[in-house]
Amino acid sequence: MRLVSWNVAGIRACIKKGLPDFLAKIDADVFCMQEVKAEMNQIDFHPEGYKEYLYPAKRKGFLFNRL
Repeated sequence: MRLVSWNVAGIRACIKKGLPDFLAKIDADVFCMQEVKAEMNQIDFHPEGYKEYLYPAKRKGFLFNRL
C-alpha cells in the first residue's frame, strides 16, 4: 500500500501547477493533503478513483476545530 502525505499550502495553486498529472503518476492508494486553504465548494477537482474527505476549520486561519 502506498500512502502519500503532502502539505500543499493551497490546493488551487497546486491544481494549476499539475496536481492531476502528479496524482496519476504517483499512483498512491491514499493521498492526504494538509493546508488546502479552500472549502469543498471552491475546488473543482475530484480525482477519479479516490474518495474525498474534507475537515476544514470552523474559522478561517485556524487549524483545528475545538471540541
